[in-house]
Amino acid sequence: MKTDQAIFVTKAQYLKEYQIRLEFNDKKLQTIDFRHFITSSCNPHILKYKDLELFQQFFITNGDLEWNDYDLCFAIDDLYENKNIEASNGGSNAAA
Repeated sequence: MKTDQAIFVTKAQYLKEYQIRLEFNDKKLQTIDFRHFITSSCNPHILKYKDLELFQQFFITNGDLEWNDYDLCFAIDDLYENKNIEASNGGSNAAA
């Protein structure tokens, strides 16, 4: 990622199960599988997204991928690089 350019999500498409394909403003595409992050969490605010109907209710707000008014969201850098999403760490994790 270029440090002189602000990166943000421009498109998000649900693929299947816990996978979402993201497009960023620099046209980079990233397919992210959130399955392990969500299913391995001990945090009830994250575990509720095991419900695929609820998981699919994401939005792009001001360039961020988020669920339920920022109930769940991820750092843009992590989404862009597809890192730190593979697992949740109990009550502490990469999601906001």
